[in-house]
Amino acid sequence: MTDKNSSAEDVGLRVELDEANNNIEELQTKIAFQEHTIEVLNEALSSQQQQLDELTYKLRHVIDKVKSIEPSNMAKDSEETPPPHY
Repeated sequence: MTDKNSSAEDVGLRVELDEANNNIEELQTKIAFQEHTIEVLNEALSSQQQQLDELTYKLRHVIDKVKSIEPSNMAKDSEETPPPHY
């Protein structure tokens, strides 16, 4: 009977070992997927940061241009005095 118990224990250990290996494989798969997802998100973030930097530069350029525009010496239509009538 000890031989049968030993054999049953061996089978039980193999089953546990197979389950542990399956769990390890599943965890490795999940980690690989997460690493890939992190890389994709990092690339997207880098691209968006570059776009933000470019837009910030362009906006500063536009603001500087608007500030450098001198006001016109011509009066607005509402401020213009009507011409004298003959």
